[in-house]
Amino acid sequence: MKDQLFAKKPLSLLLEEMKGENRLRRILGPVQLTSLGVGAIIGTGIFVLTGQAAHDKAGPALILSFVVSGIACIFAAMCYAEFASMVPVAGSAYTYAFATMGELFAWIIGWDLVLEYTVVSATVAHGWSHYFQDFIGIFGLHVPNAVTRAPFDYDPSLGRIVSTGTTLDLPAIVITLILTVILVKGIHESASFNTAMVAIKLGVVLFVIAAGIFYINPANWTPFAPFGYTGISFFGKTVSGMTDAGGQPLGMLAGAGIIFFAYIGFDSVSTHAEEARNPQKDVPIGIVTSLILCTILYIAVSAVLTGMVPYNKINIDAPVSDAFRQAGLPWAQLLISAGALAGITSVLLVMMLSQPRVLLAIARDGLLPQSFFGAVHEKFRTPWKSTILTGVVVAILGAFLPLRILAELTNIGTLLAFVIVCLSVLIMRFTNPGAHRPFKAPGGIVVPILGTACCLLLMFSLPAENWLRLFIWLLLGFVIYFGYGRLHSAMRSRMEGGARLEP
Repeated sequence: MKDQLFAKKPLSLLLEEMKGENRLRRILGPVQLTSLGVGAIIGTGIFVLTGQAAHDKAGPALILSFVVSGIACIFAAMCYAEFASMVPVAGSAYTYAFATMGELFAWIIGWDLVLEYTVVSATVAHGWSHYFQDFIGIFGLHVPNAVTRAPFDYDPSLGRIVSTGTTLDLPAIVITLILTVILVKGIHESASFNTAMVAIKLGVVLFVIAAGIFYINPANWTPFAPFGYTGISFFGKTVSGMTDAGGQPLGMLAGAGIIFFAYIGFDSVSTHAEEARNPQKDVPIGIVTSLILCTILYIAVSAVLTGMVPYNKINIDAPVSDAFRQAGLPWAQLLISAGALAGITSVLLVMMLSQPRVLLAIARDGLLPQSFFGAVHEKFRTPWKSTILTGVVVAILGAFLPLRILAELTNIGTLLAFVIVCLSVLIMRFTNPGAHRPFKAPGGIVVPILGTACCLLLMFSLPAENWLRLFIWLLLGFVIYFGYGRLHSAMRSRMEGGARLEP
């Protein structure tokens, strides 16, 4: 049993699995991959969570929060790009962990990715719902209050969960189910739809920067860091910085831990490596280019937003469009709300596009039922069953869980994935130094070490409840693995057949 748990999948076997009929269609080039990355990154993070992070955690120091999170992501992105060029198959961090740490660690990170993509999709659906309601409100239309948001939320001023007086978030359900249909139809249609949405939202983001700069009041940047520059906690115990009424850390670093959500997306490019025409070259380009471009835009937008509106008057639900309303520009509010809807739609599309690919990779190894999660539609060549399941689960979570809880839960799962990828690259440098690396992260072992350290620092800055939820999710994963996955593992079958498994 021990040998199976830590048996690694050779790179040669991973590449062999790309062949055959049960594989995805290679149609994505560098522009489409970069567009998928931008589509996943720019959305809820920039149009929604900027308001929450500035209002609740960092104030104008949110600008530096984006810099810190961006640096952490740059290190992780380099590691993702290196592995994606080496192993251009579906599965992302799950596949990388299997090649370096063995089946058990691969399952852990795969299960963590399921949490990440599912919860981030639900969070993005919430963001879409808020901007949709803001958009139709300009025309005097309103969704019935009972179906406008989740039935409960976390109030930082009280430090506890409170009732919202509503039943569910209906717009979040509707957009999720519409996109599920598009995703089942095919990757080409999904990528084309995403490219159009990306073009619209990039135009809106550039408009926000260009127009908003004329309405900046430098006085709004004072004090620049009302909650301080730290905000570090260790398993819920604040070791540096201020805390809110519930004991959660405040400050620039605490803000970085929250808005880290905004960068989630560049890693989704690696999940589409099997659908790239020239993955060894195009996937690293898509990952690095999308991250650098979006980091620059995030810093600029956060500077404009906190300069236009005092941080404690920022609207948490629709901060960017409301900032222009407060500036007396209702026409700009209309334009931004429409662009935000397009932008957030593309994020939700890419996140829900990535989730089934991770499930597909896990099912190929027998750790989940192949007949369901590994099924690829004969005509559309998409993992259609798991796509439908993903849509249903995301719709349920988006309907009943609040934005604050979903965002923080997403962050800790993503940070754990980044830590494992950075460690996997570090391990591969020693265990398989001669492997062909079309792209290699610069600086030797410095980049994966710094990536691991930065992501761990941000993980420790998150509230203790997030660690508890993560441990519960992982515990459920262990039950599934030892109850089903280990017994049906393709790795176990190879071992029983006497196959040599070392890389």
